Amino acid sequence: MSETTGRKFALLPMLGHTKGKRSAVTCALKCDNACSGDVCNTSSNSYFRDIASTTMSRRAALGFGAAGALAVVLGNAVTSAGTAVADGGTGLAAAAKDGFGKSKLQFAPIAPVDAAVDAVTVPEGFTWEPVIRWGDPIFNGAPEFDLNNQTAAAQEQQFGYNNDYTDILEIPGSKGRRAVLFANHEYTNESIMFPATMPADQVRAVGAAAHGLSVVELERKNTTKPWTYVKGAGLNRRYLNSTVYELTGPAAGSSLVKTVADPTGRAIKGTLGNCAGGTTPWGTILSGEENFNGYFVAPGTSAGDKRYGLTSKATARQWELDDPRWDTRNAGYENEANRFGWIVEVDPFDSTSTPKKHSSLGRFKHEGANVIVAESGHVVAYMGDDERFDYLYKFVSAEKYRPGTAAADRAHNMTLLSAGNLYVAKFTSSSPAAEITGTGVVPADGAFDGTGEWLPLVVDGKSAVPGMSLEEVLVYTRLAADKVGPTKMDRCEDVQPSLLTGKVYVACTNNSNRGTGTNEGATEVNPRNENRDGHIVEIIETGDQTSTTFSWNLLMVCGDPAQGDVTYFSGFPVDKVSPISCPDNLAFDTVGNLWISTDGAPSGIKKADGLYKVTVEGAERGKVEQFLAVPRDAETCGPIIHDDERTVFVSVQHPGEDGSFDAQFSFFPDYVAAGTTPARGQVRAPRPSVIQVFRTDA
Repeated sequence: MSETTGRKFALLPMLGHTKGKRSAVTCALKCDNACSGDVCNTSSNSYFRDIASTTMSRRAALGFGAAGALAVVLGNAVTSAGTAVADGGTGLAAAAKDGFGKSKLQFAPIAPVDAAVDAVTVPEGFTWEPVIRWGDPIFNGAPEFDLNNQTAAAQEQQFGYNNDYTDILEIPGSKGRRAVLFANHEYTNESIMFPATMPADQVRAVGAAAHGLSVVELERKNTTKPWTYVKGAGLNRRYLNSTVYELTGPAAGSSLVKTVADPTGRAIKGTLGNCAGGTTPWGTILSGEENFNGYFVAPGTSAGDKRYGLTSKATARQWELDDPRWDTRNAGYENEANRFGWIVEVDPFDSTSTPKKHSSLGRFKHEGANVIVAESGHVVAYMGDDERFDYLYKFVSAEKYRPGTAAADRAHNMTLLSAGNLYVAKFTSSSPAAEITGTGVVPADGAFDGTGEWLPLVVDGKSAVPGMSLEEVLVYTRLAADKVGPTKMDRCEDVQPSLLTGKVYVACTNNSNRGTGTNEGATEVNPRNENRDGHIVEIIETGDQTSTTFSWNLLMVCGDPAQGDVTYFSGFPVDKVSPISCPDNLAFDTVGNLWISTDGAPSGIKKADGLYKVTVEGAERGKVEQFLAVPRDAETCGPIIHDDERTVFVSVQHPGEDGSFDAQFSFFPDYVAAGTTPARGQVRAPRPSVIQVFRTDA
């Protein structure tokens, strides 16, 4: 058997699981078929209906403190999170008081797009173009992308593959004409990236180089023109498997993270499975390490291995053939997998800085982390663990945020995620059990709602979990959470606090295993068995964001009413919303509208994934309007809403994922008709890209 043939064969056993998500390819390469393995449903905490409801209803717990002066400013730079102005403890900023929905970004919603359409669909009056694509050279001297002659050395100097979380931050003093773009690269799809004739070791090397993170400078002529990336700019940077990350917090230096290559337990090479993220008030980027388990071979017998989905089978990419650290059965590398599954922090404004992994935020399959400054001045980060029946988490910093613009203030703020308290969420209900599946029953008052508490895992630098040390709680956070009885959720993905209201929104993308076999059935906060289409939870903290209690309600239960799906949109007429399935990433515009990107709609409502605007306050609360749809097989990631400039950015991930190198299903974004000769600069393969959508009359 040739090495090339062996490479193709090695991928085939991984292509098994398809239920409730996109495709067999994605399930194998993105999450290592996690939901078909033993990692799901292993926690032993009580089911929701076994937990007594608290006496305080949502209607008695609506008060919360002002979010504070939450300008996300670095010098003169304001991030896409927007600027909020505190208003005397009302919890509403000036923009929110003026009325939600009064944005400059007005559009007519598009109709749902068939999942087989290989095109980006945008509203009338808008157009789109790429900002940067997989393989675009970002350094001086880097070669142009050549699909048929890829090398690891070239890819290390080019934009990586499958961009997910994305943000664009203005460079101070540039008057809106220069910025930095951050993107992480979640995983690779070798079957459509490389010809079958490429040697397997070369496939592994190029694929590895296409992982990691990218920072790239952008420029434009003025604030009405589209952005272009700047090759060779001073802030451009690729973060690779050779990049060293500093591990911070109580687990740094622990015997649980030391290896023969790093006896200090503080210097970790590389980052894996980077999914969603967040931008901090001090201008750094957070990225969540999610499905890292699929890169490791492990004994697979310990409680930690089982809970994190680590097995003894060969991996899809087989990096373990080139580097012993990817096989934790090798002497000295037993802890290598423990060095992944963290929140990463990157300073995009310093290309020489050392990125960090923060152990204080716990280790699990992080979708991302989003930060808000509480009224008390403490920093609070919300995080979801993207696995069926896993949990929602919150971190509260030990120290307080410094709002000044001096270098010392920013240096202080960049330490805030290194120490603090860690919590996991337990939801209870103030209404009778109400399941939306089947008959579509809802409570008498027409809303799903209740109360909840944040159960402590770490408090004041000490473990709050009996029988586990502080280091064990942080390295094996899933096991620690299992012990305290939180609520099993339907895949918490992005968790986004509104800087205008302080409310927190949780995207539960789907869970088709809920209520099947011996799995937990529908609960009030996860109200649908075989939850194909997902839902959005809205949380209102009692007091400011440091509170240990909250109230909650469901903003929406997703689906397509026209297809007979039982849905709920906060009482908004279901025949007047855009159908939506599998909410994934969340963002806000400057006036408080929630924007949702989706991942999995083709396997749900049979429509292309897209980006949607949702009104969350006022008479039209629950109104869903589709803004765009992405090409065949693609997922919509990393939305950035610059509504003041009437511009939207999204990362288009894994277009054409179900094709093959010789029979591609997509030609995004360099469209080439099948059977024709590509024009100069075009290729016959899909290229994950960051795109911008803007008005044609700008």
